Amino acid sequence: MATPETRSLGRPLGIAVAAGLVAAALAAALTGAVAALALADPGPLVRWGLPLVSTVSTLAASATVGLLGLAAFLVPERVRTNRRVTATRYAARAASLWAVAALLEVVLTFASLAGTSLLTPDLLPQLVSFAWTLETTRVLLISALVAVIVALSATVATRRAPMAWLAVLTLVGVVILALTGHAAGSASHEDAVNALGLHLIGVVVWVGGLIALVAMRPTLGDDLGVTVSRYSTVAVWCFALVTVTGAQQAWIRLGSLGALFTAYGALVLLKTLAIVALGVLGWLHRRSIATRLTADPGDGSAFARLAVVELAVMGGATGLAAVLARSAPPVDDAPPVPSRILELTGYPDPGPMMSGHWFSAWRMDWLFVGIAVLAVGLYLAGVVRLRRRGDAWPVLRTVCWVLGWALFVWATCGAPGIWGRVLFSVHMVMHMAVAMIVPLLLVPGAPVTLALRTLKARPDKTWGPREVLLQVVHSRAMKVLANPVVAACFFFFSLAAFYWTGLFELSLTTHTGHLLMIAHFLLTGYLFTWVLIGIDPGVPRWNPLMLLVILFATISFHAFFGVALTGSDTLLAPDFFAQLNLPWGPDPLADQQRAGEIAWGVGEAPTLVLAVMVAVQWFRRDEQESRRLDRQADRDGDAQLRAYNEHLSRLRQETETERSGG
Repeated sequence: MATPETRSLGRPLGIAVAAGLVAAALAAALTGAVAALALADPGPLVRWGLPLVSTVSTLAASATVGLLGLAAFLVPERVRTNRRVTATRYAARAASLWAVAALLEVVLTFASLAGTSLLTPDLLPQLVSFAWTLETTRVLLISALVAVIVALSATVATRRAPMAWLAVLTLVGVVILALTGHAAGSASHEDAVNALGLHLIGVVVWVGGLIALVAMRPTLGDDLGVTVSRYSTVAVWCFALVTVTGAQQAWIRLGSLGALFTAYGALVLLKTLAIVALGVLGWLHRRSIATRLTADPGDGSAFARLAVVELAVMGGATGLAAVLARSAPPVDDAPPVPSRILELTGYPDPGPMMSGHWFSAWRMDWLFVGIAVLAVGLYLAGVVRLRRRGDAWPVLRTVCWVLGWALFVWATCGAPGIWGRVLFSVHMVMHMAVAMIVPLLLVPGAPVTLALRTLKARPDKTWGPREVLLQVVHSRAMKVLANPVVAACFFFFSLAAFYWTGLFELSLTTHTGHLLMIAHFLLTGYLFTWVLIGIDPGVPRWNPLMLLVILFATISFHAFFGVALTGSDTLLAPDFFAQLNLPWGPDPLADQQRAGEIAWGVGEAPTLVLAVMVAVQWFRRDEQESRRLDRQADRDGDAQLRAYNEHLSRLRQETETERSGG
């Protein structure tokens, strides 16, 4: 028998799933996406089952992340309520459905790849033997495993921190699906995967948040208005993310406006219309319903009616997306002229590098450009907000922040990002720029201080952006990581482990490895720089003298790394560079030795700057302490000095007494 909890979740999720299944079935039938294959046809059960099961899986994952996000970040908790735990238990049910659908999708996908009917006796043994070896089914299996972990964990979670981490884990389980389908095999592989991954994040948070709101509406009471208002802000960001990444994906897949008149183009147009409709409905929600709920929290009927319509449209758009993933795009996924360099790196041969290319060559990675633009835009918005209320913010901090992200874009999208894929020496330039020079500009920008001064605190003790930021900077994990010795060891030893293990080759040959490499370089460099010269709030700072000792010890190890690389006769990532076989490039071992020289030489200048900045902060701190002591002396008539002199006088008298007595 269905419980009230099951019915509360089942209604909104059922509306979205029903609309999604209808839209997927109609779109698949009209476009021929599920037509029988001429060779190795897996049968109608597989062909029809894949888009339908994919729709259910996506919507169940959306409900999971929406409920967990609602519990961790949006819904207020009162004295006699237990809303967070209720939402988390709902999430466990949604994750269970997600896990079942994801596992079924693994079976159907394998049957489709093998061209085997579900009724074939050999299907199960083949699935067990080969599902993990095939990249597509391996990614789906990982996603299904995440769903199982979330489902089990959400049944016992009672605190906000685990709820927040489960929401993040759910997003990871969804985002990795970008590695499958047309995006993974595209000639514009990295842009397509990045766009699809961000698109999935926007979709599941947007759809899941609304499902969570409708499911939790009976328990929210007078807090419905504030919760809807907070969700509305999140939905605006999701709408922008879905729109931008959807347009990018459509252009990559279509290639021209004429392709809109194909079956694939028709699906794109229908999905675009659904997103536009959702934008209009969201605007109505934000303009009228949220305002009305704020004035009269008990009037949730108008919200419920509009939310049901939104859920139906969202479900329909999800169904269309599932069919799009099973449809052949007008632009061929395979590159027209395959080459070994393209196969290994994902990009064509850039050709010999000239001196002018350092500033004239560009190949935009829109993920890195987008991150930089967002970081600069939010920072400038914070500065503008401060100035509008009459507060000052140093111009030099803003300049450092903007220059830091500009350098990051150059390092990842300019010449270092282009030739760094095929030349070790240029790769090392990118590494040094991202890990040592960019943090040297970003840390003085004091982004955490700016955020804490501009973000509004929430009076109901929920976790908004400001509260999450405070949780992070004062967390136990940060106390460990921000220990200067730990940060220095992490900075150096992870560097050595990266190059002298298979991680280096993985970063050169896979998109995921490349993204993780850039993130690792930036974060470890930022952390190490922050513990030395950071002015943002956090764990207590060490004595500047100790910081200088740690700095020079770390850079000594870094110099040793450069010398070891320069004198090495063993080629790192040998399989990659041997297969690359650049027709115009230098000898790989000689280029590697040059990379060692770059690592050794480039590390000196940032170290000198860091040492000077630590010394300057040391001087300023002593100067501030002296002024503080002078002001205190003026207030109390130099009581501390008098007490010290009296103490010395007593010691002298005691000494004289002992001598006279002896």
